[in-house]
Amino acid sequence: MNAAASGVVSTVTGVHFAAAVPLWALAGLGLLGLAALIPAFRARTPGRWWRLLVLALVLGWLSGPNLVRQQWRAQPDIALLVLDKSGSMSVHHRAAIAEAARTALVAQARTIPNLQLRTITVPEDGAAGTQMFGAINAALGDIPPDQLAGIVALSDGQIADLPAKPGFTAPFHLLLPARGEETDRRLRLIDAPRYGVVGGSVTLRYVVEDLGPVTLGGSADVTISRDGAPATVTNVAVGAVQSVTLPVTREGPSVVLLAASALAGEVSPVNNQQIVTINGVRDRLRVLLISGQPDPGERAWRRLLKSDPAVDLVHFTILRPPDKDDLTPLDQLALIAFPEQELFERKIANFDLIILDRFQNRGILPAAYLANIARYVRNGGALLLEAGPEFASPQSLAHTPLGTILPGQPTTPGAPDDMMDFPAPLVDVAPAGSGITVAAFRPRLTDLGLRDPVTADLSGTEGQATPDWGHWYRLIDAQSVHGQVLMQGAEDRPLLILDHVGQGRVGLLLSDQIWLWAREHDGGGPQAELLRRVAHWLMKEPALEENRLSATIDGGALTIDERSLLPGPPPVVAITDPAGMVRRLPMSTIGAGHATLSVPVTQPGLWRVSDGTRTAYAASDTADPPEWADLRATATKAGALIASTSGSAHWLEGAAVPQLRLVAPADVGGGFDWIGLRRNSAHVTTGIALTPLLPPWAALPLLLGVLLLAWRREAR
Repeated sequence: MNAAASGVVSTVTGVHFAAAVPLWALAGLGLLGLAALIPAFRARTPGRWWRLLVLALVLGWLSGPNLVRQQWRAQPDIALLVLDKSGSMSVHHRAAIAEAARTALVAQARTIPNLQLRTITVPEDGAAGTQMFGAINAALGDIPPDQLAGIVALSDGQIADLPAKPGFTAPFHLLLPARGEETDRRLRLIDAPRYGVVGGSVTLRYVVEDLGPVTLGGSADVTISRDGAPATVTNVAVGAVQSVTLPVTREGPSVVLLAASALAGEVSPVNNQQIVTINGVRDRLRVLLISGQPDPGERAWRRLLKSDPAVDLVHFTILRPPDKDDLTPLDQLALIAFPEQELFERKIANFDLIILDRFQNRGILPAAYLANIARYVRNGGALLLEAGPEFASPQSLAHTPLGTILPGQPTTPGAPDDMMDFPAPLVDVAPAGSGITVAAFRPRLTDLGLRDPVTADLSGTEGQATPDWGHWYRLIDAQSVHGQVLMQGAEDRPLLILDHVGQGRVGLLLSDQIWLWAREHDGGGPQAELLRRVAHWLMKEPALEENRLSATIDGGALTIDERSLLPGPPPVVAITDPAGMVRRLPMSTIGAGHATLSVPVTQPGLWRVSDGTRTAYAASDTADPPEWADLRATATKAGALIASTSGSAHWLEGAAVPQLRLVAPADVGGGFDWIGLRRNSAHVTTGIALTPLLPPWAALPLLLGVLLLAWRREAR
């Protein structure tokens, strides 16, 4: 029987046979008995019917008939309501339509006797798409198969884990929050390198595709922009693979946005764009180091540059100036000739950085080559000059064409000759008017130095302008100083100056005694760290820019980092999300000239950050690329599954929510405005009572009585 409601107890009465002998023996006994009765029926013996009755009683007794009374408790039919909350369900009003349908279905289920409706949610699942059947199979583990009435899924039909064969037989119904099969345009990346060598180029390959029930074809406009620069627009054929080559002009990340024009009637333009972050890296850093004369600092430079596997070092030391004539044979002057023409005329542009270590103008380099160095810097090159007493001499590079790009000039036209090569750090005084300060001092940071990334947070500073670094003992006095003075020495005189010249950069270190730190003199100091930062700033490493606004996205958060040499409160930044909404938020100070801010990333796309002067870009990839690759609502993907389970598909937008009905298994497909759930009539037996119909105490007298009647009938 079918119970009207779950939990109702019903009683069923029937007959059950528990044979005392095997069925084959019982059947054989019956056949033998009938064979023995055949002669009696042919001869029309008067007691033949009584004999047949005796045989029936014997067979009935041996079959063990019992009267059975069973008590059943009806079990409810269970339907599973699956609510898709993956990323694609956030398009348009899908989430609201699905939620309204869920509310209506839950209310309907409460009015249907013997039906339970269990709701599960399919959340966003990383980069694997909508894993609906993973959630369904987990839920089915708690539902007995004979109670499953059906599965109703509120989804756009973009299911990533559709099984080839479902693990259930109940109907699968798909309710889609749309009006019908939709169309969508997408821009898909085929090849997008994440890294490129500075000075080279990278090639992106992409295709624009139109998805829908009908192949549309045609063309689309593709806009390509980079770091907010003016965009280029190209008309491309839909479905054809396209290529675009982009130069890698600088080190660090560069954000490229590719966006296809919208398709009329498409679901959403969200997947019409793709964002690629290309990180510019240097293949090898080519450094030219020229030491004017052997000194202890030369070894410090070599050790620093040779320890970096990314540096190709070319090093020359001038052992003997050309104006010195000591009658030494030419074949004994040096191992190789100084290739000044090759270095400073033909190949100067190949170097990323030129370092002049205590180099003085004694006719080694003609003025034309020094002018080439100045031109090289103005065109984007980098120069670092470590000055010793030679900088204050008549042969100072400041008095050459190179002096036009230096951020400081010596205070006197020339130092006495006996000061030129004085190496010891323990000298107490310098001759008056030499332009050289000789005194023990600790290098310390200026106010700009505390804010500039090159010197801020150096080991031992801990935010202090005067760290406990080892002493130096010689400082070259400078005048006409311009640029950024980051460190100072004795009597607050400039020690380290950095400056921008044209498209390039220049650094001037007004002492030749940084090597004392390398030898741990008086406790030493961050020699390698400081020189490495200066060198990389000169080669335009983005992380060391003194006035910089950067934005990165990692772990679902947009992190904004700001560096500034200007004093004042941290800026208020304008954050523009991919949808064009703008928020203005204040940054938090974490150090001198250093502020930061972190905000959650709520949607994929290009994020723009501006402090009113500078602009930074960050790209947020989609959290689940397969989920956003196809945004159509479609019943096509799940069509085979729906057919194999006798389910149905219904479009919800602009239509009423279908009615739930518990029906016979043959009718579960439903109709135009209703869906069928399978009635299982599942039950649990709660009790059984057996009453023998022919107990031995009754069967034996009955059998004897019939035999007696049969004998008396035949005796007449």
